[in-house]
Amino acid sequence: MSQVLPERPSGLLIVDLGTQYAQLIARRLREAGTWCEIHPAAKAMEAAKKMELAGIVLSGGPASVYAEGAPEVPEGLLELGVPVLGICYGMQWMTRTLGGTVEGSGEREFGHTELHLDDAGAALFKGVDEKTVVWMSHGDKVTALPEGFRTLASSETCAHAAVGDDARRFYGVQFHPEVSHSAQGKELIRNFVVDVCGQPGDWKAENIADREIAKIKEQVGEDGEVILGLSGGVDSAVAAVLVHRAIGDRLHCIFVDNGLLRKGERQVVEEAFRDHIGLDLTTVDAADRFVSKLAGVTDPERKRKIIGHEFIEVFRDEAKRFTNANFLGQGTLYPDVIESVAAHGGNTAVIKSHHNVGGLPDDLEMDLVEPLRELFKDEVREVGRHLGLDERILMRQPFPGPGLAVRIAGDITAERLHLLQEADDICTAEIQAAGAHETLWQYFAVLLPVKSVGVMGDARTYENACALRIVESLDGMTADWGYLDHQLLRRISNRIINEVRGINRVVLDISSKPPATIEWE
Repeated sequence: MSQVLPERPSGLLIVDLGTQYAQLIARRLREAGTWCEIHPAAKAMEAAKKMELAGIVLSGGPASVYAEGAPEVPEGLLELGVPVLGICYGMQWMTRTLGGTVEGSGEREFGHTELHLDDAGAALFKGVDEKTVVWMSHGDKVTALPEGFRTLASSETCAHAAVGDDARRFYGVQFHPEVSHSAQGKELIRNFVVDVCGQPGDWKAENIADREIAKIKEQVGEDGEVILGLSGGVDSAVAAVLVHRAIGDRLHCIFVDNGLLRKGERQVVEEAFRDHIGLDLTTVDAADRFVSKLAGVTDPERKRKIIGHEFIEVFRDEAKRFTNANFLGQGTLYPDVIESVAAHGGNTAVIKSHHNVGGLPDDLEMDLVEPLRELFKDEVREVGRHLGLDERILMRQPFPGPGLAVRIAGDITAERLHLLQEADDICTAEIQAAGAHETLWQYFAVLLPVKSVGVMGDARTYENACALRIVESLDGMTADWGYLDHQLLRRISNRIINEVRGINRVVLDISSKPPATIEWE
């Protein structure tokens, strides 16, 4: 039997000091089996008092502790008697506040760095190699430690890469253990959660599912109805099943064929969700509507806002058929939120908007039901497995809410959509046929806004170029580019150039996230 978690279970408070990685820190804490909440510095003390607080993580951030307007943490957080882990800026703030010294380093340290443990017996580094690779990203550095602290680890350019005060259970790291580039970062975070904070590890899929179903029941009530936009991806699928478990046939799923889908997507969705799962599913053919609205629009943000607006208008039209449909269900995830708005009113910079969270009109007449809003993709998949969803649905590669609109750099036309659909279908089919997809997070084609000269059949061509985006990742927050077998890449390129009339050049995107994003727009 699973046990529903209370509204605010014992957990950790993450103080968001402007990092892009606040939700990623949360993901790592959850992997260690603990609930956590994220709040900006201004609301941190209020949040801490409402929680059954087991520990605090002070995030990194782009500011210098000496810069005007730099985030300031309530000093009272250090007096609550719970363990504290400061990451990058968080470490610098804690060091300075407790009497240490932070200075500009003169040169920025960014990227992979070898870390040397000065105290391999420290609780924070249990099981971590004496030499390991971590991800650095800082300009300032600690030059003198507060009373009670000692150095736990160092790098060639950072004398105090990790510090600690065991008596108060205060620790700081100058690197970022939350990103996958830090080889043993997960071990460090688990040590903090389990060994330092003493957390029981009860954040599991079955508890998450029961908790969300209960919240949906309470929000929607006994006679409310929910309209949910079903895209065919794992996010909307799991969200739909959670809502269906909560309210049954009062859930009405709408699949919008916006013309921005992958080849054959409409047929796949209708078969999987209407025929096999048995959801109430309506298909709306709105391809011409979306493509016409996007005509001549090249700015990525405008594309996303237009698509978000049109989605809502379609839902409004459909909602007229359901007199009690006052709720809009969405498969919004944590990464959607962190990349769209300054998280929880904090200092985080906006990267891009998402149609689920950045394109909603002010006069929306439906309340949002977002059972996945605090989850990451792998958590969603685990919840889906607990709910019994087919692995073919759960393991589909992520597809952006705005669809192919953010994979066509530049103008969107029916012709360019067709080119990308065909190229993407070839890319996907070849990778899956070779079995290479099992180790990849995403794999797709991007149509570029450039043309280049080619030679085909002894004739000169001047046609489009497309890029292959092959990505390895665990959660989508950080990612590395994946390199496929040489012969597989050759087959994909040859097929696209030979079979997709209008493309004469294929290139490979070898950018990591960060600094790039997975999607091009």
